[in-house]
This record gives sequence, C-alpha cells and structure tokens, in this order.
Amino acid sequence: MKFDIQSMLEQAQKMQAEMEKIKSEIAEKVITAESGGGMVKIQITGDLQIVSLELSKELLNESEKEFLEDLIVAAVNNAIKSAQNMASEEMKKITGMLPNIPGLNLPF
Repeated sequence: MKFDIQSMLEQAQKMQAEMEKIKSEIAEKVITAESGGGMVKIQITGDLQIVSLELSKELLNESEKEFLEDLIVAAVNNAIKSAQNMASEEMKKITGMLPNIPGLNLPF
C-alpha cells in the first residue's frame, strides 16, 4: 500500500478551508429561543452573540422581577444550547472528508 503524503496534505487543506467556511456560516445564522410560553424571546447567533431580547408586556411589573430574571436566564440558556446544536450539526458535514485513521479522535 502506497502512502501518498501529497494527497493527504491536499485533503487536509480542503478540509481546513471547508471548516473555515462552515464556521463563518455558523456565525451568520440566528437561532430564536423562548421561555415562559413565549413571554421571553431571544435571538442569538451561531457564535453565541445575543441579537435581540423581547419581553411580553405582562412581565413588565416590579412584583414579577425575580420571575422575569429566571425566564431571561432560561431563554438565554435555551438559545445557547440551540446554537451549539446547530454548530455541531454543521461541523459534522465535513467529517466525511476525513480519512478513517484509527485512534484519531476529532472533536466533532
């Protein structure tokens, strides 16, 4: 069996370029998540930057402050989890480009 290092290097360069492209695409995607049955909505990018936060009018009451804070935390956590799941799915697209090398544990 002949070992073609040039071919492997070319494949690695293609994979690296594809990973950069996917990372850029992930950063541009926007995920929407909510909590409290839609009373708190948040939009976050794939690179985990909050784009917007929307609060229902019913929540704008001083006596509901602690409840509102809990809903915001839940919405942010839901948005982050959704963005991470989306990023993971996008990165899996390039794993098919890799040769099967035993013992190589990639973080995808």
